[in-house]
Amino acid sequence: MTSQSWTLINAEESLSLDSFSVKGIDISNAAKHCQIDYQLLRGGLREGLHLLTIDAGAIRVAILPERGMGLWKAWANDIEIGWNSPISGPVHPQWVPVSEPSGLGWLDGFDELLVRCGLYSNGAPEFDKAGQLVHPLHGHIANLPSHRLDVSIDPASGEITVCGIVDEKRFHFHKLRLTSTIRLRPEELAIDICDEVTNLSENPGNMQLLYHINLGPPIHSSDSELLLPVHQMAPRDEAAASDVNTWNQYRPPTEGAGEQVHFFDLLADQEGRTRVVLKGAGGNSGLSLCYNTKQLPCFSQWKNAAPQYDGYVTGLEPATNYPNPRSFESAQGRVVPLEAGQTRRFELQLMYHSDHQSLATAERAVESLAAISQPTLHTSPRPDWSATP
Repeated sequence: MTSQSWTLINAEESLSLDSFSVKGIDISNAAKHCQIDYQLLRGGLREGLHLLTIDAGAIRVAILPERGMGLWKAWANDIEIGWNSPISGPVHPQWVPVSEPSGLGWLDGFDELLVRCGLYSNGAPEFDKAGQLVHPLHGHIANLPSHRLDVSIDPASGEITVCGIVDEKRFHFHKLRLTSTIRLRPEELAIDICDEVTNLSENPGNMQLLYHINLGPPIHSSDSELLLPVHQMAPRDEAAASDVNTWNQYRPPTEGAGEQVHFFDLLADQEGRTRVVLKGAGGNSGLSLCYNTKQLPCFSQWKNAAPQYDGYVTGLEPATNYPNPRSFESAQGRVVPLEAGQTRRFELQLMYHSDHQSLATAERAVESLAAISQPTLHTSPRPDWSATP
């Protein structure tokens, strides 16, 4: 049977729906638990945003097409996956001053489960010798809107596919396109993401991409543990250096706690596949992140042990580079070149583990990769990994 498809946004044809809904039971028995809902949000900082909610039965995800196809939240067996940001979004990009002089305006809209950083730059703010902002924190893609958005249901399998296209362009400079495809399958507790970044220019260019995946309670807590197949690890700065021996453990929410960031080079199989697991309290639930290190060779762990209201969260961040200023990463050879018209593909999967058996299977997969080599844990920042020692 042919997939049934619907276009929700097509800027070329001046098409933009404000509401749409379809139930899988009206399509086929295989899709009977599926549902697609698209709505215009109203009130406060979310006024004018659209929220696309995809329900495949076991897992549900909320997508923000005006925020670079970010994943606002997900629910697996009705367990919320995400975090409680003090921003209380989602926030329309018109209220996010990305290029304000401090370079930190991006934080005004930060509350998603998964937010992309890039496409031209994705790290810390960068300033020229006169103190003028050159590249803002984490780039622009998370605050740019999709100009094309399509959804479809496969009647035979019940698989739901979402495809959104977002452009990041500047005249005389870069012309980059993100084509993001998100897939959910009935009764699977997984979200598959395939992103393609294309250089639309007739001249060579380059790009950076980082997936800022943010988790709070109930998955992330003071009893959680991060499982990684570590090849090398180094703290980003001196604030993180004190945590080298306890990097895989988390503190309870603590007033006055500062953030700590560790950088990793992870082990992978011969095809480049690796796995990261955040193990929940008691070992009865957790979350896996699977991706390819040939596409995303760098990994960062962000710890923010602030009180709950102030954003108690950990970030799991696979990327093309470490989140330093762009010029530093370029000097280290961690900017991705793109020939004219060239496309690079980036694939990852988020999987929720709802019981001890599923989590234990994921844990064994990490242990198998970790057995390839003994880890090297640096006690101070590596000068070729950290711009700020």
